Amino acid sequence: MSASIPLVKDDKLSKEVRRVLISLGAAAASSLLTYIIASGRKEPEVKPVPKPVKKDDREFNQSLRIQFIEEMDRENNLLVQELYYLDSPSCPVLRVPHMLHFLPDKNFPIIVSPLSGDSRFRSIYGGEGFLPDESFISPGSYTLSMASFYPKEPREKALSLLKAGPRKHLYFRPEEVKAAIATCGGLCPGLNVVIRELYMSLYYNYRVKDVYGIRYGYKGFYSYEWMKLTTDKVRDIHHLGGTILGSSRGGFNLDKIIEALVSKGVTHVYLIGGDGTHRGIEVLSQEIRRRGLRIAICGIPKTIDNDIALIDKSFGFETAVEEAQRSIACARTESLSAENGVGLVKLMGRNAGFIAMHACSASRDVNVCLVPEFQFDVNGPNGLFEYIHQRLKRKGHCTVVVAEGAADGMRDVKLTSNVRDPSGNLKPADIGVYLRDGIAAYCKSKGMEINLKYLDPTYNLRALPANSYDRQMCAQLTQYAVHGLFAGFTGFSIGLINGRTVMLPLSEITRELRKISKSSRPWQRLLASTCLLYTSPSPRDRQKSRMPSSA
Repeated sequence: MSASIPLVKDDKLSKEVRRVLISLGAAAASSLLTYIIASGRKEPEVKPVPKPVKKDDREFNQSLRIQFIEEMDRENNLLVQELYYLDSPSCPVLRVPHMLHFLPDKNFPIIVSPLSGDSRFRSIYGGEGFLPDESFISPGSYTLSMASFYPKEPREKALSLLKAGPRKHLYFRPEEVKAAIATCGGLCPGLNVVIRELYMSLYYNYRVKDVYGIRYGYKGFYSYEWMKLTTDKVRDIHHLGGTILGSSRGGFNLDKIIEALVSKGVTHVYLIGGDGTHRGIEVLSQEIRRRGLRIAICGIPKTIDNDIALIDKSFGFETAVEEAQRSIACARTESLSAENGVGLVKLMGRNAGFIAMHACSASRDVNVCLVPEFQFDVNGPNGLFEYIHQRLKRKGHCTVVVAEGAADGMRDVKLTSNVRDPSGNLKPADIGVYLRDGIAAYCKSKGMEINLKYLDPTYNLRALPANSYDRQMCAQLTQYAVHGLFAGFTGFSIGLINGRTVMLPLSEITRELRKISKSSRPWQRLLASTCLLYTSPSPRDRQKSRMPSSA
């Protein structure tokens, strides 16, 4: 049986219901009309309010602005688009100086990269026209300095760094570029690879005809005749160690270098060196900017010790670790082949012990690893000498690796040196010789004769040709350095951050040296997997510590 709704009999109530229904119908009709009208036009996009840029000691770079940027052709020029984004106050990317910052030009032209195109005949016709549009760096691209975060760790802690790579539109016309290349500081595997790849990229990819090599570092700009580089001169140098240009420390003379660059009409300067070299690049860059010169300059970081901050690693480091591991293997063999045998290896590492740490980790045979970052006692019941003596009693052999700067970590002995290199850096005291004599004397005082073999492969590590890994890194860094200068960026260094190539302001390279941290995973893995003598314990830990047993 179906139910029915009774009709409303009351006239007063009936009128009220009708009034409500009419009101609801009018509201629905109004909403429908509004929707029809609005659907014909696009609502403006609501953008979130940008967070303010946190100001710190990087404020100078973040304050860089380009005059007339609003009047430039942002629609058709991708480089102008990128600079417009980078100049935005809300842009998080750490600024890299650009030529337009101090040489403004509101009629800045569109210069298409010779790399642009889809040619399939690069091997026949040269290194041009082989990059499709998607292979160029898009405006707004950046890389974070941190690959992972802990819970509640702020995202702002990571630096946003400008991504390196080819730009489709350039600042410099290839036909007007003259380039100068110099290697500074000590030797390092891969220097010749860098020289070769710079020339090849400039000459074949960008059609640059005038590429000069500067002899013996900074002083070569004004003291020696410049070497005109050719394909024949650089074709096979990647198989050689050292540098065909020569290298030296010191020799920095600001006015003479600037005068030489101006007189030769140089527009690109590529300098390969460590933190000292980069401090010089920073001074040169500031002076070039002050004088309003049309010269772009960049650095390619080189440190065999791998102690340049922020970057993943420098070229040549892997080659050095590989060779150091071979020296450790020789020392190990010597210690196993003699009664009470001790193999002692001194490796490079003036301020940081990365070569020693990674070589020991690769070796798996080291019993003691001494680096500048961590303190240790030489004498006493918990000292180094007693540990070696006790190990020889138990095992009959011991392998020790020490970084050249580890004398800074000795708590109870002070080795000092007043000798400085031409760059003004204080040379470390020779801890290798001190340990060689000290270990033998201590064990003799305990009635034990030992057979100690001391290896110092320092120059073996420096003078080697780069291995395959470092050659690939050299090619990547140098090509991206060339791309950066052609796009008009200047006063930067090129480096790998989390496996990505970025352009770094020079202040980031010279800010501080990288050192091993006690909490770093590589150091912890080394301690865990090889049972090393644990260095830098607290006084309480030293009282409770026992000698670790090693294989």
